[in-house]
Amino acid sequence: MTPARRWLLRLTASVTLLMAVAWWTDIRAVTAHLAGIDPRWVAAALVLSGIQILLSAWRWRFTAAQLGLPLPLGLALREYLLAGFLNQVLPGGVLGDVSRAWRHADASGATGRAVRAVVLERGSGQLTMALIAVPALLSLSGLASASVSWGAAAGVTVVILAASTQLRAPAAQAPSGLVTDTRRALLTPAALPLQLLSSAAVVATYLLVFLAAARAIGAELPAAQLLPLVPPVLLAMLIPVTIAGWGLREGAAAGVWAIAGLDPAQGAAIALTYGALVLVAALPGALFMERTPGARRDRGRAPDQEGTSGDSLKSNSTS
Repeated sequence: MTPARRWLLRLTASVTLLMAVAWWTDIRAVTAHLAGIDPRWVAAALVLSGIQILLSAWRWRFTAAQLGLPLPLGLALREYLLAGFLNQVLPGGVLGDVSRAWRHADASGATGRAVRAVVLERGSGQLTMALIAVPALLSLSGLASASVSWGAAAGVTVVILAASTQLRAPAAQAPSGLVTDTRRALLTPAALPLQLLSSAAVVATYLLVFLAAARAIGAELPAAQLLPLVPPVLLAMLIPVTIAGWGLREGAAAGVWAIAGLDPAQGAAIALTYGALVLVAALPGALFMERTPGARRDRGRAPDQEGTSGDSLKSNSTS
């Protein structure tokens, strides 16, 4: 399938889903919520998005450093801005990450480790989001009490720590060195706390941007009631069938709001506002479109013999 055809299919999926949400929630109700957006909250959301990009770039730099790859913070920030822009305008929501992985590979001459650094950096964020989303979903659906829900998150954490202990022992060589690099980048005693803290900070900015979007359209839900609704909506965006999650995000928000006994149109309106804010925040990345990766600086260096993991990268989209 050609890239143009793939983009058209994803665009069609986004438009179809948005039309379905408009039919379900009543487009007039959604537009009523969107009337009179507060620019102060828009500005706050854009500032938070900038902080989010900076934290994410630092996390990538830290992950790469654990694998022995130099990555200056300024370069990581520029590449993350470009990747964010590409993820917003290209199908699947991951092609920007593919781009920064291969650009770093070209600059470093270590293709396998550069690709895995991006896979692991994104995986760290998505795992943290899942730790938050699982108890939120359980509480939302009434399947478990709050204590049981957070207990589920604690259980996942225990599994991670147990895996960290086991991976310190000699293990069979995995394809592409993924197990070894996972241990080095995520699961060592020095790396794990920083990975969890940085990813938690990134996830917090996602939640706060969503809260700012809600306040921008005048939604007065208490933060304690609103924030648990957000992680399931953000996770829905990871399904790679639309452009930047458009349609999926709004449908998930309407559904989550309905399950919570709230107005689905309000959820869809907040999600639309959130999507627009994220798109605007990503636009500065277009300034780096003309910067092409240079030739590898050290042609005499032996190429990295470790395999790449393109399929793994494509399976990792946004956090």
